[in-house]
Amino acid sequence: MSDLLKVTLVHSGIGRSQKQKDTLRALGLRKLHQERILKDLPPIRGMINKVSHLVRCETGVKQASEKKEKSNTVSYQIKKNQQ
Repeated sequence: MSDLLKVTLVHSGIGRSQKQKDTLRALGLRKLHQERILKDLPPIRGMINKVSHLVRCETGVKQASEKKEKSNTVSYQIKKNQQ
């Protein structure tokens, strides 16, 4: 399994060039302090390098299991009244 990167948007894209805004969008970053776990691949590294002044990158991150992610969601069941 390849290493993972945790990328966090720490500065806004407002006032930046359209290329930088597009790069942030391609990384999946929209809002400040939003975090994304991405595979450590050369194209991803290149995108991070282009907006390095706007993001924080951490290496060696382990991805959480899906069970943990699903436990954070809430599901509702509607019960029908039986008369």
